[in-house]
Amino acid sequence: MARLVAWLVLFGSAAVFPLFSGNYPVKLLQEILIWGIFAMSLDLLMGYAGMVSFGHSAFFGVGGYVAALALTHSPGTLSALLLPALAAGLAALIIGVFSIRVSGVYFIMLTLAFSQMFYAVTFQAAWLGAEDGIVGVPRAPVLGIDLAQPMRFHLYLLGLVALAALLLRRVVRSPFGHVLRGIHENEGRMQAVGYAVNRYKLLAFVIAGTVAGVAGALYTQLVGSITPDAFLWTTSGEALLMVIIGGTGTLGGSMLGAAAFILLQTLVSSYTERWMLILGLTFILLVLFAPGGIVGALRGRVGLRA
Repeated sequence: MARLVAWLVLFGSAAVFPLFSGNYPVKLLQEILIWGIFAMSLDLLMGYAGMVSFGHSAFFGVGGYVAALALTHSPGTLSALLLPALAAGLAALIIGVFSIRVSGVYFIMLTLAFSQMFYAVTFQAAWLGAEDGIVGVPRAPVLGIDLAQPMRFHLYLLGLVALAALLLRRVVRSPFGHVLRGIHENEGRMQAVGYAVNRYKLLAFVIAGTVAGVAGALYTQLVGSITPDAFLWTTSGEALLMVIIGGTGTLGGSMLGAAAFILLQTLVSSYTERWMLILGLTFILLVLFAPGGIVGALRGRVGLRA
């Protein structure tokens, strides 16, 4: 109950935040929310199914590019959300069929290779804007609501974040989620007792890719553009850092990790150009002294069960 109240307070505070803040803090909060969705989708793979992916950016980029193309030609709910989610899910299905056949470092390198292939294609394709990407993407009406108005877009974004969080929470707490945990802990044993391990891993891969595609579509609508950099391994790497900083295997931790990463990056980069060095040192200290991330540290502090 205490956790529920805490999240409701945070949600309510985020909803009214634009009424008391300027444009930059609001945009920063919206960026945190979108990256939080992306990090949660990666945590489903890494924290629950034990699949560390450096190619998760592929689905983020696919969702972003599909949203940009669709919204430019035919604005609407279908273009803003449904098409990007379907495209990212289909890409995850195709990539997952090949990737789940291997594990460990081979899985990491294979997913990374797929994302770099997408980067190479978008970087050279003139109809996708080449290295400049697609710019001038409008915020189309969704369900009859005009998202050009900043407060409406903020509430729309907040609602989708809550929906994604509830969906992923339902997934990880379902029998399917318990099987994923079992696969993470001992894949051989789960296979020995009769579970179709590859099917579970593929379904988790598709769900995570679909949610990541929605995050990419929302990011495109937020900034009004998308570039090939969305497919780079650094995009996956940043999400990976957010998951670890917040706490692997805790969806709420992914959101906290996204907030910590972006706020630290914004704060430190405003004082020095060597912000990556400071961020790296912070990450090292966190891994050494708080391996459970922010959530692990908080649970230890208040005496809750880890």
